Amino acid sequence: MASSVWPGAVAFGLVIAALPWLRRDSSLARTVVLGFAILLTWRYVAWRVSETLPPVGLTADWIAGIAFASVEALALVSTTITLVFMTRTRSRSAEVEANMGWLLDRPQLPRIDVLICTYNEEEPILEQTIVGAMAMRYPNFRVWVCDDGRRRWLEELCRRHGCGYITRNDNAHAKAGNINNALSRLEALPDPPEFISILDADFVPTPEFLTRAMTLFRDERVAIVQTPQHFVNPDPIQGNLSAAHVWPDEQRYFFDVLMASMDAWGAAFCCGTSSVIRFSALKQIGGFPTESVTEDYLVTLRLRQIGYQTVYLNERLTLGLAPEGLKEYITQRSRWCLGFVQICRGRCSPIRPGNGLSAVDRLILSGTFLYWSAAHLFRLLGLLIPALYLLFGVEAVHADVSDAILNFVPYFVVQCAVMAWLSEGRLLPIMADVSQLLSAHAVVRAVAAGLVKPKGQKFKVTAKGGDRDRLFVQWSLFRIFAIYLALTIAGVMLAFVIDDGRPLQESSVLALFWSWYNIIILTIACLVCIEQPRKRKAERFATCEPVTIVRGGQVYSYPLLDISTGGMRLAGKAPAAVGTAVAVRVGDTRVMAQIVRADEDEFALRTDHSLATRKAMIRHVYGGRYSAAVERIRAGQVMLTILGRVFR
Repeated sequence: MASSVWPGAVAFGLVIAALPWLRRDSSLARTVVLGFAILLTWRYVAWRVSETLPPVGLTADWIAGIAFASVEALALVSTTITLVFMTRTRSRSAEVEANMGWLLDRPQLPRIDVLICTYNEEEPILEQTIVGAMAMRYPNFRVWVCDDGRRRWLEELCRRHGCGYITRNDNAHAKAGNINNALSRLEALPDPPEFISILDADFVPTPEFLTRAMTLFRDERVAIVQTPQHFVNPDPIQGNLSAAHVWPDEQRYFFDVLMASMDAWGAAFCCGTSSVIRFSALKQIGGFPTESVTEDYLVTLRLRQIGYQTVYLNERLTLGLAPEGLKEYITQRSRWCLGFVQICRGRCSPIRPGNGLSAVDRLILSGTFLYWSAAHLFRLLGLLIPALYLLFGVEAVHADVSDAILNFVPYFVVQCAVMAWLSEGRLLPIMADVSQLLSAHAVVRAVAAGLVKPKGQKFKVTAKGGDRDRLFVQWSLFRIFAIYLALTIAGVMLAFVIDDGRPLQESSVLALFWSWYNIIILTIACLVCIEQPRKRKAERFATCEPVTIVRGGQVYSYPLLDISTGGMRLAGKAPAAVGTAVAVRVGDTRVMAQIVRADEDEFALRTDHSLATRKAMIRHVYGGRYSAAVERIRAGQVMLTILGRVFR
């Protein structure tokens, strides 16, 4: 046993010792480190295929073993493709600064039409986006709300705020059809745009969004500039685990790490909202394609087929809402999966010859397809395999402890350490597995639907807003995870407690550790299914800056603790009783407010609800000065927070 432990220990020691001294932006360092991780990954795969499969035959062991090993190998192909692309990364901020003079020195900047796409969002959400869009500091743009809900009140809201309103008689082709309808209207104007920008209804742009994105169109081959999606609210994993202060939203790894690597390979793609698009290029492909419910990815591929590029500007230039409930979270991810499978079944398939896609595009499409199909299926099979062995003796993996330590541990430890280094802690194994598990059933169904019937699938909108001030349980999903959990615990109890006379092979030790890991992630998944109440109507940003309050000729100064579009919390003793009206100045923003709560060492203000005050607060809060991001991620704090949630 001792001789089999040292490779894992040495690998762990080398990685831990070397990684802190390496630069994350160095392609050489990334290539060496990721090459080592890939080598250990395929060393592990070779061991799995050559040493751990059951004897050949039409037995339950052999069928389960072959199925599980095949799915695992395909999932690791996807992982390997991702690791290859992560050997590079790119930041375009310096390019933006270098091109700023080129843009601003032009006698007239190109006209941009900003399209806010909406279907069923509520008025407060849309008003924030409209006000933020109208406040952008770019001299030549128009804002249009594209309403697929045909709502009279929204038309009036647009008139009140001075922006355009576009609607249509049907909802054909969902969001893509909504945008294409707007494009045909804009093209018919006497002064059509040179560029368009797409914003989802809940994404508020910062004042510099258009200006900074436009600098990257100096290259005539650039058709799309995509920027990341940042969120002001916790996603269901953060919120339901009470972990928003220690763990970032699930999309941070994708937008902060993975997309920057894709851009370095010339393979960035449109993500819908928070993008700017060259209108002439879009017209060449007939507008947004409608063959997939993920029209954003497909528009990138169609443009790439005729020689245009998509580039990625990794700066926080828009702020939006993450899915607020678990149901919406799963709906969004299953839609992404379905749309991607539709793309792979269409004329942009990675295995279709002569469709104009590059080798890089084909490799990314293949890896992403395997991520949605094999990786999520592997996560579900990973719950069943140890339970099948402990309950029914079906041994899908033939391995002893020493061999597992020799082959699995080096691969697992190095990959965890490398990904933690590259992502600055944004990717932790347990949290990644929980995230994948939550949507795994819906994703597997979406893969099947997309493969069997790629056409005629409905676009499912991710609902935002609504009443979420009560605790409730997503019972349909909770029951599934509870069944998995019960089977896993039953297997452990039967094999090691109840049937203590049963002969156990060395594989039982592996099954025991595997089962305990599954118990942990299933417990966390069950907790995420318990939706915590969210009583605040507007999300708050923690901050520390001075605020001036004027009342009755007296001027007071207080430290600001947090702020939202509807109010703020300040440190210190309130200057007057609850219910008193006061004038407030924060930064350059002056508004009227009312004291609504006064404690011993802090008090709260609610700003008045006039149109002028709402606009002033939206512009201030979404002006780019505040962030809900977790600046430093510590794995220990994350685990302690989750442990506290378990026993709360």
